[in-house]
Amino acid sequence: MSVKTFAAIDVGSFELTMKIFEFSAKSGMKEIDCVKRRLDLGTDTYFHDKISNEKIDELCRTLNEFADRMRAYKVDDYKAYGTSAIRETANTTIIQDQIAQRTGIHIGVLSNSEQRFLGYKAVAARGGTFNRIIEEKTAILDIGGGSIQLSLFDNDTLVSTQNLRLGVLRIQEYLNRFEARNSQFENLIDEMAMAQLGTYKKLYLKDREIRNLIVVDDYISPCIVRENGSSAMLTAADYAAFQDQIRSGSITQAALALGISEEKVPLVFISAMLVVRIAELMGASKIWAPGATLCDGIAYEYAEKNKLLHGIHDFEKDIIACATNISKRYMGSKKRSETLERITTTIFDSMKKVHGLGRRERLYLRLASILHDCGKYIGMVGIGENSYQIIMATEIIGLSHLEREIVANVARFNYSRFVYDSQQTSVTHLDRDSYLIVAKLTAILRLAGGLDRSHKQKLNGLKASLKGNKLVLTVDTQEDITLEKGFFLIREEFFKEVFSIEPVLKQHKDL
Repeated sequence: MSVKTFAAIDVGSFELTMKIFEFSAKSGMKEIDCVKRRLDLGTDTYFHDKISNEKIDELCRTLNEFADRMRAYKVDDYKAYGTSAIRETANTTIIQDQIAQRTGIHIGVLSNSEQRFLGYKAVAARGGTFNRIIEEKTAILDIGGGSIQLSLFDNDTLVSTQNLRLGVLRIQEYLNRFEARNSQFENLIDEMAMAQLGTYKKLYLKDREIRNLIVVDDYISPCIVRENGSSAMLTAADYAAFQDQIRSGSITQAALALGISEEKVPLVFISAMLVVRIAELMGASKIWAPGATLCDGIAYEYAEKNKLLHGIHDFEKDIIACATNISKRYMGSKKRSETLERITTTIFDSMKKVHGLGRRERLYLRLASILHDCGKYIGMVGIGENSYQIIMATEIIGLSHLEREIVANVARFNYSRFVYDSQQTSVTHLDRDSYLIVAKLTAILRLAGGLDRSHKQKLNGLKASLKGNKLVLTVDTQEDITLEKGFFLIREEFFKEVFSIEPVLKQHKDL
């Protein structure tokens, strides 16, 4: 592999950052330059709903500087993303267009789950240290300007993730609005944080013991890394010492001691306080700040997708684990989900030449199989609509809003009447391609559901083969599958409509 140069741009809430990387067979992923520019977009968005024209002008000037530097390095490709400050503003599309017209840089907008997943990938890219840490009960605390994300690991697998609106810029702006005195800051921050963290502990942490806390942020982590090195394992007491360092002197003294600008000092203080409180809440004895940033995650994902690096962690497994835990929360049947997942993927894999879908769509099908009946938690009538609402209201890390809507609609139409694109009346983000994905996956899930209508897992030995315009499904079982055959015939019509393939069920009984 020849050397490939790539730029990752993070249009963050407080700063604009661009990192330039080289990918090569010899060195892997290597950072060769990093540029940061202070620009507070978050305060405008979080409290005024729109970014001012003055800040848009400054944003475009900075991005033009980044474009000049990319040309100087002769970068082969780039990815630029906006996070919550761009995502939550009322005129996101207009801002994206202005940036493209004035700078030539096209800014994508990350959903919260996509943003946190990239941050998670940035940490995972640290390799050995990360893999050792998550073998124990571990949490990742990702602190942003608008919110924080808490993700829990157990036995090397991501088991849950939750977003809380406790971002440092959001907290700081509240303090400014309250006209709070400096002596009140710590108590007010503590009360704001613990009001949400206490609820989080009851609902998601419960009696779970966390040994390690991994911190990802752009505020205190750079200070920790600069002073202790990226491999340092610290404690809550060490972070409390940073608080004392800021608390005990003036802002100017703290800025000089930490090597940061004066305007960043309050944000570092808030970040340190959040780390200390969350570590205490979870009982974490060790805290690791690897210095990972969103730009690192953007670069890692780009390299992974373009086969410039070999994957070091099974991220798809984490997405599935999150869905499994969501299903568990809503009293879903584990055996039923596992059976449906097995049947749907068997059908999907046998029809690759017909459906034209890939690995990502196979993941959507697996997620819909796991979450298809979560709506039963609300009521036994309207299961499809209830499942749709639960999935749309529940964050699944690693999925965009559009991807979550695909999964939610597949679960919905497994029970509800299929709504064709010409009949859509509700607000939807589904385009033509997404609509077709929903139709194809729904047809497969419906057929699979008919094959396990009794919920007794009678068809464990299912095999599928495509023969001309027929999909032959063969099962070896001595069970009475009259019920399954009946529902199979009922559900085959939509399958034939979508694929122009006739499904045929054959039963072989062992003698």
